[in-house]
Amino acid sequence: MLASPLATPRRAATPMAFVRAIVGAYERYRVDPSAALAQAQITPRELADPKARVTAAQFEALSGFAMQELDDEALGWFSRRLPWGSYGMLCRASLGAPDLGVAIKRWCRHHQLLVDDIRLELVVAGGVATVSIDERRPLGALREFCLVSLLRFLLGFACWAIDSRITLSGAAFPFASPPHRDAYPLLFGGALRFGAPRAAFRFDARYLALPLQRDERALRTMLKRALPLTVLQYRRDRLLGQRVRELLRGRDGVPANAAALAARLNLSSRTLHRQLQEEGVSLQALKDEVRHAQAAEQLRRTERPIKQIALAVGFRNEKSFSRAFRAWSGVTPGAYRQQGAALSVSAD
Repeated sequence: MLASPLATPRRAATPMAFVRAIVGAYERYRVDPSAALAQAQITPRELADPKARVTAAQFEALSGFAMQELDDEALGWFSRRLPWGSYGMLCRASLGAPDLGVAIKRWCRHHQLLVDDIRLELVVAGGVATVSIDERRPLGALREFCLVSLLRFLLGFACWAIDSRITLSGAAFPFASPPHRDAYPLLFGGALRFGAPRAAFRFDARYLALPLQRDERALRTMLKRALPLTVLQYRRDRLLGQRVRELLRGRDGVPANAAALAARLNLSSRTLHRQLQEEGVSLQALKDEVRHAQAAEQLRRTERPIKQIALAVGFRNEKSFSRAFRAWSGVTPGAYRQQGAALSVSAD
């Protein structure tokens, strides 16, 4: 069921390390990979070049062929095979859930019935949902590809199930930054961390309350070709608060008022406020959140006068900005900047 984890079927961006991981599965099962490589139009010369890349379409052809030929959708990661159709069964078992949170919990629970080499877990704390992988035994040379693929499987299913992009706040991996690190922003959004205790990704917990939008018929169609599930990023984010945040961060000439934002989102101002209220946020709270983050970033990273920062983040004068910033952070902008400078010196 795994297709290439990257964002477009025509761009050669999938690392050759992932191709070699599939070849490693063939070596484990003592099967010749030549037919699979030929199916994907990957030459021996390309395979030997660690800097080479393949397209999403090539990787989809390779992984799909390998999973069926080896009859292992885990491609040699685990101590037992996951026969062809295992991940389709996971999708089907999660599809009847009332919301995304229940669907992910079912996925994690049912995955444990298939294999005990790893354990998937969903934890919610402080408004943040974290999906992580607990490794129960060494995964060996296929570790990176296994952990990346497991997270992409679940993230792809979650986006497909609610018909929405899920904006990640970050992802972590328990191995050193690989030579092909540049591929990771195409796999996972947000801040990336290597050398972490566990493989994981994080996102706004409000996504968990979104109802599933797919049915059995849609599932059968999707399983015929996994590329849209694991590769193509959803453009639309159904969590309205996140879409408003993105507009406020980018601005792009859009005034930060309800009428302008609602028009940009093809909503009425009344609907904008109502839907945000249903998600447990307000437009003012989102504006404050974005302005606070932008102001804190400029105070930490630049030497711009505080008055200029105040104007840049939408305040009419320094006095009102200082009052708001103190309410957000508990300290004045000047004190916050000094604290940042002191931390920088101590770190050095």
